[in-house]
Amino acid sequence: MSLAELQELERTSVIGSYARLPVEFVRGEGSRLWDVDGNEYLDFLCGISVTSLGHCHPRVVEAVRDQVGRLMHVSNLFYTEPSMRLAQKLSQSSLGGKVFFCNSGAEANEAAIKLARKARPAGEFVVALGAFHGRTYGSLSATPQESKQAPFAPLVPGFRAVEATPEALSAAVDQRTAAVILEPIQGESGVHVLSEQCLQAARDACDEHGAALIFDEIQCGMGRTGTLWAYEQAGVRPDAITTAKALGGGLPIGALVTGERLADVLSAGDHGSTFAGGPVVAAAALAALELTDDPRLLADVQQRGRQLADGLAQLAHVVAVRGRGLMLACELDVAAPEVMRTALSQQRLVTNATGPTTLRLLPPLTVSAAEIDEALRRLAAALEG
Repeated sequence: MSLAELQELERTSVIGSYARLPVEFVRGEGSRLWDVDGNEYLDFLCGISVTSLGHCHPRVVEAVRDQVGRLMHVSNLFYTEPSMRLAQKLSQSSLGGKVFFCNSGAEANEAAIKLARKARPAGEFVVALGAFHGRTYGSLSATPQESKQAPFAPLVPGFRAVEATPEALSAAVDQRTAAVILEPIQGESGVHVLSEQCLQAARDACDEHGAALIFDEIQCGMGRTGTLWAYEQAGVRPDAITTAKALGGGLPIGALVTGERLADVLSAGDHGSTFAGGPVVAAAALAALELTDDPRLLADVQQRGRQLADGLAQLAHVVAVRGRGLMLACELDVAAPEVMRTALSQQRLVTNATGPTTLRLLPPLTVSAAEIDEALRRLAAALEG
């Protein structure tokens, strides 16, 4: 089927909620993608930080093939080994509490909102301007972006958005606060790193008033910044984290992971999901987590991140580079969406524009030094063109 035929099917049969670029990808391996015509692309977006181990990592593929041939689904009314083992691994690798599985990042944040609200009934939430936590009603209400919220008002009440500064966060938290929800690095608004002082101020304010501190690590977690969890680099320990995207190695899964204080807040019947933590996605996630939680890989992420950041800073039209590890954005003095399209169509480099002048790069954690050099050459050509 041709691209034109797919576009016609989309026009007649698909709700138009996506602005797709005119490429049909049919195969992926490592840092590379191939389109329907056999053209090879260098992928520096990873499905928005999903295929962080590269496309079709052999260990993940093997785990899925093994599990899908034995058992695909029985629901959470029964036990399956992969989900129990994955929960144990997630807890031991992070906050030491308990895990609720779901199917996406937005669902993980919904679970976190319910958890905090049950822990402090009728409590309010403090979120940061520039945040993105998802598109379901609770997570959208925690996403203070007018363009995303306005068409769907009225939203869930009880969310207060403040500047991501120590002073603003400290002032916003009081005895009525159920939780402060923060992304240690705000991804969708352009890769903005919250300072350690900001995260610590939130921690101190939550401790003072008995509120929960929840970190949304859906994009910045799972090794993306050079440690397994982004909070590790800030030295600030939250009461819960949410994770998704890279957790499944390419398959859809999300999780809420608590510390000990919030581990037993939710009880039977409080929350649930038909497909959550199913054996196939849990097997994939277990393989992905074991591969990512590798000191050598994480050290490489930091090294490759410095290489990419330094290279971006040398390119024409790049006026600033920000981020951490392999979660980077560069600010341009030209239109980022046009650069993204040129890079895709002429240089076969996959990137993403998160704003009028912001280009985001999320290469695989397994990317090589040579591939980074190649991507920089392709991006330089796109910027010049």
